[in-house]
Amino acid sequence: MTVTRRWVLSSGAALSASMALGEVADAALPVVDMEMVLLAAQVDPPKPDTGLTPGAGAHVIQVERALNAKGLLASGSVDGHYGTSTVSAYAAWQRSLGYTGIDANGIPGSTSLTALGQNRFTVTRPVHTGSRTASYSGLQVNTRTRNMLSATDGMLTWGIVLTQGSYTSADPTSAGTHDGGGVVDIAVTNLTTTQRWQTVKALRTVGFAAWLRNPSQGNWPYHIHAAAVSDPDLSQPARNQIHDYYFGRNGLANHAADDTPTAYRTPFTWWEKYQRG
Repeated sequence: MTVTRRWVLSSGAALSASMALGEVADAALPVVDMEMVLLAAQVDPPKPDTGLTPGAGAHVIQVERALNAKGLLASGSVDGHYGTSTVSAYAAWQRSLGYTGIDANGIPGSTSLTALGQNRFTVTRPVHTGSRTASYSGLQVNTRTRNMLSATDGMLTWGIVLTQGSYTSADPTSAGTHDGGGVVDIAVTNLTTTQRWQTVKALRTVGFAAWLRNPSQGNWPYHIHAAAVSDPDLSQPARNQIHDYYFGRNGLANHAADDTPTAYRTPFTWWEKYQRG
């Protein structure tokens, strides 16, 4: 074929038009905020009803519509509430992608969420845990948790020392909260009462659900228990603790009111939101 200037110009115009149409198509897709979906995935399942998490419903319903289109979620559950049916449906989606174990926990990771949204929605504000083999004070955590602990440490004039890391089931008194990522226990033996509460406040500031535990609450010494809000690797018991924290409770089996003094409480937040200031 003879390549002429007219052919080059017409072909270029056609390509530009095609690219422009593709850009328009992408722009027309709904946008799903992963941070808001993760928030709902922690807050919604333990609710006694199908109430929506403020700011999350419109994003969750896009995920549910995609799960429904794949035959994984009943139409009646496409309601913007990330309840147990949505958790089960999303876990089935993860398994269909070849994921197992904690990677098929029903809580979106950025890769599975992006795959689910293909030709349906685009994903904004992705949340990444990073490596699961990072460490802090010699114990295993993921990269996101390590960065959160480092930021907390920078607010204090004393160091943070972990007594239990993440991805471990070694301590049965932890009730499975440490089985996944994002959860740590912190030593407080050498801290004054004020320093203990200041540590709780610093942890909460960067996005942990954190409580000072004491021997009257269980078979354990004084320590701080902290769970990273919106860590996609959180175990179900840990996610239930985020639900408790969101509603001002203590994260224990009795779901009592949070006993943290008012002076050491902070607004509910998570790591990515904290970083945006």
